[in-house]
Amino acid sequence: MTRLTHFIANQDVVPASGAWLPVYEPATGTRYAEAPDGDARDVAMAVDAARAAFPAWSTTPAATRSRILLDIADRLERRVAEFAQAESRDQGKPVALARDLEIPRAAANFRYFATKILHESTECFRTDSLTSGDRALNYVLRQPRGVVGAISPWNLPLYLFTWKIAPALATGNTVVAKPSEITPYTAWMFGELCREAKLPAGVLNIVHGLGPKVGQAIVAHPAVTTITFTGGTSTGAAIAAAAAPHFKKLSLELGGKNATIVCEDVDLESALSTIVRSAFQNQGEICLCGSRILVHRARLKEFCDRFIDESRTLKVGDPTAPDTDVGAIVSRQHLEKIQSYVALAKLEGGKVACGGGVPRLLPERCRNGWFHEPTVIVGLAPNCRTATEEIFGPVVSIHGYDTHGEAVAIANGTRYGLAASIWTRDIDRAHRMAAKIDSGVVWINTWMLRDLRTPFGGMKDSGVGREGGDDAMRFFTETKNVCVGFRES
Repeated sequence: MTRLTHFIANQDVVPASGAWLPVYEPATGTRYAEAPDGDARDVAMAVDAARAAFPAWSTTPAATRSRILLDIADRLERRVAEFAQAESRDQGKPVALARDLEIPRAAANFRYFATKILHESTECFRTDSLTSGDRALNYVLRQPRGVVGAISPWNLPLYLFTWKIAPALATGNTVVAKPSEITPYTAWMFGELCREAKLPAGVLNIVHGLGPKVGQAIVAHPAVTTITFTGGTSTGAAIAAAAAPHFKKLSLELGGKNATIVCEDVDLESALSTIVRSAFQNQGEICLCGSRILVHRARLKEFCDRFIDESRTLKVGDPTAPDTDVGAIVSRQHLEKIQSYVALAKLEGGKVACGGGVPRLLPERCRNGWFHEPTVIVGLAPNCRTATEEIFGPVVSIHGYDTHGEAVAIANGTRYGLAASIWTRDIDRAHRMAAKIDSGVVWINTWMLRDLRTPFGGMKDSGVGREGGDDAMRFFTETKNVCVGFRES
């Protein structure tokens, strides 16, 4: 059994508590590794290392920082297959998904921000006094903030871990990062990779453990000036409450209950496979999955029939098998949560049109694993709990609507506002609807097409702040204006 360690000041560090947490393989339900059960003592050690490393790293030329971060990206790309296998074993996702999308995206996160810092510019303003002959030249500095606390979730472990770390390091900050205790393995591997790339000691520190102990200690530490968190809305609220009295800078990417709006003129031949993928990719354990499908009544029966038929063709099985479409649920506890919502849907008057339970034809290796069929529920009111609360699993509900205004109202009828997609041939209509939907991201005739230059984040209970592109560069820096006065002869 592999025993993981913290990564602090480029050293493998055992937990101060001497205690360890079990790490399970979702596909088999068996324990295969142990992660440190960290606490505030480990966090304090990591913060001390980050503080010591900050002066040198923050003044390291951008070209030098860029070379190191690009080396990290190169090393990760050379080991895509190895990281993909580890990610699949840790999280339950199909190996093919990790290999073809998520690990390459983790490398792309580093490559993008490593090159972006070489092309940054700043503003400069000439100012004339209204009351004297004085003149001034104002220029803007964007300087690293110090020690950043980065807390990432279990659903896209390395993908979202690097999404936070890469811009923080690129802009000259040092980082204390906490991966999910449910999926810690690739973060542990990533620490070793950074050491091989000769990232200076203390620039990145990785502390494993539970949220109430490690996450809370990171948020509470007075030397951590900046917090970036992706996870559940209730945890995000607790982080905001703890950070507010200390005026820490916060970025919170939280839950979602995203609407997929299918208009009457949709081209189902080209759209259907993507809509199915948007519902069930990564077992539905993506904050951007379309878990509420709103269909114009003129196409409702046709859509339901075809969507259900295609959903039934998805193969649920061993994540290591090349033809598996839907892997294992990340934990037994989360599987039970998903099952409870399927039961609730029935109580709320819904009908399970497809799936609804544990698949029957699992291979012997996976008989004790945590799996759930792709599940389609019809007949629910759009304002019921099943249709408005985040399930975060392979469960979708389909609802009919009569007017496009009604579709927008249903889409907006939850506490969340992370993402939506609109499927129509009428691009003018799509633009009008997109402007009215309360979501940080709206896709038109596509899904999960992400450009690293664009802002990403949610409205309402889906979060605060934006990640990606210029928004990330500004979030991880402190803006300072310098005004230089002069007189013209």
